[in-house]
Amino acid sequence: MSAEPGAAGLVRSSSVMAAGTVASRVTGMVRNSVVIAAIGTSVFADTYSIANALPNIVYILVAGGALNAVFVPQLVRHMKDDADDGIAYAQRLVSAVTVVLLGLTVVAVLLAPLLVRLYATRGWTEQDLAVSTAFARYCLPQILFYGVFTMLSQVLNARGHFAAPMFAPIVNNVVVVVAAVGFLLAVGTDPATATVTPREVALLGIGTTLGVVAQAVVLLPFLRRTGFRWRLRADLRGTGLGRAFSLAKWTIVLVLVNQVGYLFITRMATSAAVQGATNRAADAGFTVYSSAHLVFMLPQSVITVSVVTALLPLLSRQAHAQRLGEMRREVARALRLTGALIVPAAAAFVVLGPQIGVLLFGYGNAGVGGGEVLGLTLAAFAIGLPAFSAYYVLLRGFYALEDTRTPALVAVVLNVLNVGLAFAFFRWLPEGDQVPGLALGYSLAYLLTLVLLWQLLRRRLHGLETYDVVRTHVRVTLAATFAGAVAFGAARLVERPLPAGFVESLAVVAAGLLVGGACYLWLARRMRVRELATIVDAVTGRLRRR
Repeated sequence: MSAEPGAAGLVRSSSVMAAGTVASRVTGMVRNSVVIAAIGTSVFADTYSIANALPNIVYILVAGGALNAVFVPQLVRHMKDDADDGIAYAQRLVSAVTVVLLGLTVVAVLLAPLLVRLYATRGWTEQDLAVSTAFARYCLPQILFYGVFTMLSQVLNARGHFAAPMFAPIVNNVVVVVAAVGFLLAVGTDPATATVTPREVALLGIGTTLGVVAQAVVLLPFLRRTGFRWRLRADLRGTGLGRAFSLAKWTIVLVLVNQVGYLFITRMATSAAVQGATNRAADAGFTVYSSAHLVFMLPQSVITVSVVTALLPLLSRQAHAQRLGEMRREVARALRLTGALIVPAAAAFVVLGPQIGVLLFGYGNAGVGGGEVLGLTLAAFAIGLPAFSAYYVLLRGFYALEDTRTPALVAVVLNVLNVGLAFAFFRWLPEGDQVPGLALGYSLAYLLTLVLLWQLLRRRLHGLETYDVVRTHVRVTLAATFAGAVAFGAARLVERPLPAGFVESLAVVAAGLLVGGACYLWLARRMRVRELATIVDAVTGRLRRR
């Protein structure tokens, strides 16, 4: 990747990734909509959602955080220092991680019943547990292929190739859509653990895992084009891998802390659907929580992850050369750039959340009720979206400095706040609002912890251009708040004459986004938000060239 300086250069470096992420996330929304239409949002849906979440939980717990946070800086370092451009080091690293993940996958499949019981609510019946365990056995092999995909993506990123890993999930999404449609046609309406057959469980479970396999395999041709050949190597001793794994241990601590918090949240969310006495409460469980979180992550993935993925190799080079002043400017620039788009996205989710939920998920076995409560949960998540995005950027500053200890310790504070606030909201709020309450606790925890993480990185970098970053965020928040109010008014005007359902939600969301978006762009320009002008100019310039 070129180290092109300036905000415009950073936007250009991440624009291809953003395009790939948009495509993969749009198809991901289609995938999630089809899956929820097939499985619904009640207890049966949670048996699948828990099982499909387990591979991510186990993979991230043991290796995922370390792969993302630690190994790119190490790959960049060896590309610069090694005579072979770091190829042998990358081969050894991929080999070591693959062997570890293969063993982990085998153990996880054997322990599937214990893992399901750990994350499920006590209110599940034995049949619920049996169906979820069957799903888990089909889904847990994803651990290995998630790891392979992540490692190959990191090798590509370190070598300056960012597009393929962003587009690869499209293949995954297409495979899962086919499997979900097949399941819906086979099962029909109102699937339940008491009536679903082993063959139907296998159809959805195996189809979900095949999507992850395809996502990993599709990267191999792109690796060959870079000159990298993936082969297993056994000569691992004395090759520098020890430092990478030593740095990774604190990242594993961070992920472990996060997953302990996630365990409590998961058990509360699955119990909500079992305990719900009303239709709305019965629609709100772990599937609602996790699906709303996926939509919440959409602007984060398109905007923040694209910018930071392009930025991390540059930060790693600057940290290696001890150019802290340049690091400080790049981190602050990334915070301003992402904030200019993340803040209005959060405002749109808060204002239009329920309608977005119905538009995306109010079909099939989910229905309008499931879509509405999912959208309300999305709105609660969105309150913390700007803080979540900024937190992600700051973490990458620590990882570029090869400091994994500080983020791990801050994660303890984050998760104590998250679990504490979630438990309080879960106990205080009425049925039907408990799962949105869990999302609200998540948002407030990130808002509070961001202050601590900011101060710690500011000390390491001897400043963080705090005044300029805060000034930009104040301006975009004011513009987004006013634009949100305008969007709310436009949505209400469109909503009145239309019957509830898909048409109403589509009209409301379209009117709100068009009117509110135009208002935000106008206000941000009037307020001289330079970062937004940079983004708009880069995008329009690319369109003109095409």
